[in-house]
Amino acid sequence: MSVKHVAFQGKNRRPPLGQQESPSNVYDRRLLKSLFDHSEAVASMEPTSILLKKTSASVIRKAMLISVVVEELVRDPPVNVFSTCAILCFEELCVVLQRIRALIEDCASGSRMWRLIQIPLILDSFHQLVGELAMVLDILPVDEVNLNQDLGEMVNLIRKHCSEKPVNGWDSDDVNLRNEVVRMLENIKRKIVPDQSTLSEIFTRLKLTDSASCSNEIQNLENEVRSQDDESKAEEAIALIGLVRYSKCVLYGASTPRIAPRRQKSASEFNIPADFRCPVTLDLMTDPVTVSTGQTYDRSSIAMWIDSGHATCPKTGQPLAHKHLIPNLALKNLIALWCRDHGIPLDSSESNVKHNGGHSNKVSLEATKMTASFLVSQLTAASQSPEATDRLVYELRVLSKTDSDSRACIAEAGALFLLVKCLSSEHPSLQINAVTTILNLSILEANKTRIMETDGVLNGVIEVLRSGLTWEAKGNAAATIFSLSWPHAYRKKLGKTRIIRSLVDLAKMGPTSAKRDALTAISNLAGNKETVAKLMDAGIIDLINDLIETLAEEAVSILEAVVKRGGLPAISAVHECKIVEKLIMVMRNGTDKARERAAATLVDICRKGGSEMAAQMAEVAGVERVIWEVMGMGSGRARRKAASLLRILRTFTAEMAVDSLNASFHESATLSNVLATTRIVMPA
Repeated sequence: MSVKHVAFQGKNRRPPLGQQESPSNVYDRRLLKSLFDHSEAVASMEPTSILLKKTSASVIRKAMLISVVVEELVRDPPVNVFSTCAILCFEELCVVLQRIRALIEDCASGSRMWRLIQIPLILDSFHQLVGELAMVLDILPVDEVNLNQDLGEMVNLIRKHCSEKPVNGWDSDDVNLRNEVVRMLENIKRKIVPDQSTLSEIFTRLKLTDSASCSNEIQNLENEVRSQDDESKAEEAIALIGLVRYSKCVLYGASTPRIAPRRQKSASEFNIPADFRCPVTLDLMTDPVTVSTGQTYDRSSIAMWIDSGHATCPKTGQPLAHKHLIPNLALKNLIALWCRDHGIPLDSSESNVKHNGGHSNKVSLEATKMTASFLVSQLTAASQSPEATDRLVYELRVLSKTDSDSRACIAEAGALFLLVKCLSSEHPSLQINAVTTILNLSILEANKTRIMETDGVLNGVIEVLRSGLTWEAKGNAAATIFSLSWPHAYRKKLGKTRIIRSLVDLAKMGPTSAKRDALTAISNLAGNKETVAKLMDAGIIDLINDLIETLAEEAVSILEAVVKRGGLPAISAVHECKIVEKLIMVMRNGTDKARERAAATLVDICRKGGSEMAAQMAEVAGVERVIWEVMGMGSGRARRKAASLLRILRTFTAEMAVDSLNASFHESATLSNVLATTRIVMPA
């Protein structure tokens, strides 16, 4: 694996050199005090404990000597004012010491594996800074500073130390270790499985000695990927992620599953600005990226679109000139500010760490294949306890969450057949991890076919949906049905009565998160006319009537599909439940997405239900004002539907007025006829 020798890039938290603190125009005592503070700050640092220990210690010792000299000058400053040359030297020493301190701090934090690979660049940076120290000390006019003999000799000693070159390198062992890792990456690229003893030696040297430290290392490497502007650098970090993930499983076994909270979707309770919504899902974007056509999407949705084989922009239909996804950092910052102001948790940690949306490099791909094969082989082994099996399935779950290549590798390794057995486990955590792994695998289009065609997988998911041990397992089973239902070819097969009834039952009795998963799956399946009839039999209208106030977007989405395809029985059920008034309330108080669908649903109801449904709408107080509000502030589709509603309402009102006038005229004519034909008899 080749590494470009360019300048080592430190953390972004440090300002550029031109913006660093400069003691310009600070003379004499204040200048010396500033220089002493900087030298003392470096002198008080500890050498890096894992890598580059000798190099950092050598630089720190030089700073200690400088600190001793400057401290004496601070105690007994010269009487005469410093010359311009001396002032410039002291100023430059301050800047160099700041840079040394920042470099040592960078070497002591972040990913150890990344620092190991970057050792040649880091050493070059240290040597450059030491060279700058030597140059400044050579120029420094020692005679003008009035140093005593001991301090003068100390300055000469510092000059000598700064000018010396290390014999065989200060940290040659670290350089050799780095070369061993590079060779290992090259072997992985050639599909050569790493030697376990060599892996153990490398990870012991880096003090990555357990599963937890390896997991933390993976997170640090993912942060490096996200922070890199250079794609080749990002590719190096991605390759290292693959190596660490494989080594973690081989050396330390599977992790103990962590109890993670259910995902939060509290943003749905707010009226999200249109620019913050993904055009594909209409949900709040957590990681906005821009495609070649200039349109912005949430990374997860557009990555799924591209991974499904599409080569066009979803919004414009234009061909994509390339598949690179460019982060829209300005929009992401605006979304983050909006979420902070509204108290909404913004979690983009699940975003894909692939750089620019491109395919994984060869090293990462082969390492992922090795990891998946190892986990599946361990899962195949006999006499595994439920706890051990749970740890292995949890590792598959984590791996399946990372990217499309991982999902493909896991499925190709034969994991689906083994996961089916875990779905019927009486171990709650194992069942959750198994169904969630299948859910993650189903995101990849090719895996949808594998899941639908592998014996027992779909039936296993359905059983978890019906009688899972936990609400989380049931909710993730419903989410799996939703994912599998994206291809229209599978919707009829997924529209079985037992699936529909299980989803409806989950939406009735489950917690909010599980209700949302069930409703989302139902919404996708409601695109089939036969499925809508089964939904009607399962009592979907009553369910929507109960949930439309709490889960408006999901409930109205289903109602729109049911009204559209359910015919007169659906309209009759809507009439009996009197949902029209609640739909108008959604138009008044719902999100943009919910208001749009509520308006569209009302148009279908009124057109198919005739005057009776229009009468229900007209009876709602303030309905016309609500319609006008949607026409003024809704989305394009919402405005069009609201205009149609207004025409329906006015037509109905006009017809009612004509009918009333005709009725009055008929009554008046009848009364006249009665009076004309009636004989009045007077008393005798």
